[in-house]
Amino acid sequence: MLRSLHFSVSEDVLLGCGDDASVVRVTDDYAIVQTIDYISPVVNDPYEFGRVAAANALSDIYAMGAAPSFAHNLVGFPVNTLPIGYLVEILRGGADMMKAAGVPIVGGHTYEDHAPKYGLTVTGSVHPDRYIATNTGEAGDVLVLTKPLGIGLITTAIDRELASAEMERRVIEVMTTLNDRAAQAMGSVGVNACTDVTGFGLLGHLYEMVKERNLCAKLFYSAIPVIAGTRQLICEETLSTGTRNNRLLLHDKVDWNGQISESDRWILYDAQTSGGLLISVAEDRAARLMQALADRGCDAAEIGRLQHSEAGERQLIVGQ
Repeated sequence: MLRSLHFSVSEDVLLGCGDDASVVRVTDDYAIVQTIDYISPVVNDPYEFGRVAAANALSDIYAMGAAPSFAHNLVGFPVNTLPIGYLVEILRGGADMMKAAGVPIVGGHTYEDHAPKYGLTVTGSVHPDRYIATNTGEAGDVLVLTKPLGIGLITTAIDRELASAEMERRVIEVMTTLNDRAAQAMGSVGVNACTDVTGFGLLGHLYEMVKERNLCAKLFYSAIPVIAGTRQLICEETLSTGTRNNRLLLHDKVDWNGQISESDRWILYDAQTSGGLLISVAEDRAARLMQALADRGCDAAEIGRLQHSEAGERQLIVGQ
């Protein structure tokens, strides 16, 4: 039904619906990049929630290879059930994260809601010929992931009081690590495609990279980084609705080619918040990209390849 909707476009809209952010050409050498993202709390501390939401909103800009310029807050808040101090801490966390990114918050919009929500619209810029799209990878490309998986399982465990304080500290550290340095590494080397790993999980976002191409993605499960302790948390209570929906949507798109347990498969469906960048880079540039990431303190991993898709072959293949 949503496919029946049509939006006005022009030749200056270089990217619109379906990618991480919109890209609109203003001049021959300047394009605006814009995104909007907001979330409900994924951790208990309102200040840390604000930081996570801000990092999450910035991520789409970085995934496009663009530079963020300014942002607006977007806040939903239950004024009759939560103290205003809670809102102050959310906004303070967001402001501190944006300050760390060098991005001013210049305004915003608030509305009354039944539960707190927070995010931002972020506007950035890029040369019209240099933005990085999601679905422009090539056969033979190496797939690189810049953050470990497991975020959704851990944040759900936090909500259910099943996660330790140390695990909560670790997942906050992962979520509040900006993807700016990874984006800088991409720009220094040149890559074919990129997306950030968020609500659709690793497999969902990878499928977006290949679904409209004659390509399939082959992942090496043992190479995929996972936050320590995540596997021990996998149970009925830590599988979020988003993660379950990811599996329902993708189960017929994945060929599990190896001894990967049903429990471990959930990690690749896990709905992330403020996850890492998933980068598709030409094989002859992969080593330089990994070095550029390491030089900037990014603990990235080569997790698979893109290859030509054979007739009848599923587009996502996961082996050991």
